[in-house]
Amino acid sequence: MARQTTVRAAIVQAAPLPLAIGEGIAALTAHITAALDHGAQIVAFGESFLGGYPLWLDEAPGAALWDHPGNRALHAILLDEALVVGDDRLGPVQDLVDRSGALVSVGAHERVRSSLYNCQLLFRPGLPPLIHRKLVPTHGERLIWARGDGSTLKTHASEAFGPVGSLICWEHWMPLARAAMHNQGESVHVAAWPTVRETYAIASRHYAFEGRCFVLAAGTIQHRADVLAGLDRCRVGSSSRQAARELIEAMPDGQLQFGGSMIIAPDASLLAQAGDEAALLVADLDLAQIGGALAALDSDGHYARPDVFELRIDTRPKNGVVWGDRD
Repeated sequence: MARQTTVRAAIVQAAPLPLAIGEGIAALTAHITAALDHGAQIVAFGESFLGGYPLWLDEAPGAALWDHPGNRALHAILLDEALVVGDDRLGPVQDLVDRSGALVSVGAHERVRSSLYNCQLLFRPGLPPLIHRKLVPTHGERLIWARGDGSTLKTHASEAFGPVGSLICWEHWMPLARAAMHNQGESVHVAAWPTVRETYAIASRHYAFEGRCFVLAAGTIQHRADVLAGLDRCRVGSSSRQAARELIEAMPDGQLQFGGSMIIAPDASLLAQAGDEAALLVADLDLAQIGGALAALDSDGHYARPDVFELRIDTRPKNGVVWGDRD
């Protein structure tokens, strides 16, 4: 397939259905369909859109206390609802991608054995989703998510418009993670955030300039009421439901995530930007800009010093257990 010169990109800035991931997939497909109706060839959603960002870790006093009943209840719900590799519930999303030929990047809670991971799934036509697991959960996130490893630090080689990859939130302040992604020559990068606040916008625009790529900085909107509504849709015992509700209600009422999504060109200029309400951002990406931008700066090539610096990346899965009688 010949490379395209222009790609239509979209960011869906919307409220997730927190906690109730199964039902949230139906809402996700509706959002994807709306973006496809606008001609999008790549569609991005923000961090942990499926399941919602765990706002109580930041917003509810006492959530980090040892054996907090509300935190325990919410963790158990997410373990029960979280996605797993090959999850049949994602079939409708894969069908949309297969039929349209588009790429869709969405944040999610993933379960591996008995641990939760913050991941970004890239749905691809005719292929299983490419999974990126956040390397270092930030600050209070370590109460809920495990650390990813180098095995998911990859890009998808789109025949139409080149490599597509993603990083999640504060991974954009990990210089070596950025270098690993730049080495893979991304044309389009999804920067997944809860809210694209000012410093996050700076990081996203820096990434575009440094990596000479287009960046879809995808944020989310979320209210306390959204989390309560999601809880009401989950199957959980009465005592656990009450404990979870009390912790959620300890958060401030009103809006707690504020969108701010933006589509950024390789020179760090803004092609589209959202406010703090639901929005569908659409922009046409002129891929010819990448080659022109590389004339001045190629951080992985002529502006690198391989005689001075060397980066080694361990891409082996770190499962922690090796069974001698299994391949």
